[in-house]
Amino acid sequence: MSAPDYGRAFALWRQAAGAEWNRYVDHHFVRQLAAGSLPRDSFLHYLQQDYVFLLHFARSWSLVFAKSDRLSEMRAASSIAHGLLNGEMPLHVEICGREGITEAMLERTPESPANMAYTRYVQATGYSGDILDLLAALAPCVFGYGEIGRVHAASGGPYGDWTATYGGPDYQRVCHEVGALTDAALEARLGPDWPALPRAATLARHFTQATQLEVGFWQMGLDRT
Repeated sequence: MSAPDYGRAFALWRQAAGAEWNRYVDHHFVRQLAAGSLPRDSFLHYLQQDYVFLLHFARSWSLVFAKSDRLSEMRAASSIAHGLLNGEMPLHVEICGREGITEAMLERTPESPANMAYTRYVQATGYSGDILDLLAALAPCVFGYGEIGRVHAASGGPYGDWTATYGGPDYQRVCHEVGALTDAALEARLGPDWPALPRAATLARHFTQATQLEVGFWQMGLDRT
């Protein structure tokens, strides 16, 4: 799977994640979803858990806002959180509603262990570290969905609306904007040669750990656990 150009940091972190990145973006859940063979119960279980995930993800982007001292970053983080709450989550409500799962039922979804492990890792990284640590932990979700959507946007089938959303111009624009935000944040705080600094290894580890937790999230959907 070729790498999309979402910026310098993404390219470096994706390379550092190695096989873990491929396990994420080419997971059996993703393959079956694109092929239309994913069991409907697995997809709906994933959607319900992802609804809960997005609540935590929006809080994490709000933490980016709180940790930033730059107006441009604050505006970007606010816009992303708004998009999660008013763009992605309504898509989940719409799809689940067709299956008789109401928004009230989504809000009462018990959180799975895989969901809890991932969201709390991102939040703990943000609270214990700085904005760069947080951006590195947030990055795999943003960029991975963009890469998956880009590859499978035209797959059609029963899950075509999902793949089309993440492969579409609106979400791809978000990926480029987050890539630019991340690159600018790194250079502003560490300088243009940041990849050569010891700190770079720590940031790459955050990215890889979050990537591994994304793999677990897909597996949770596939196993309906």
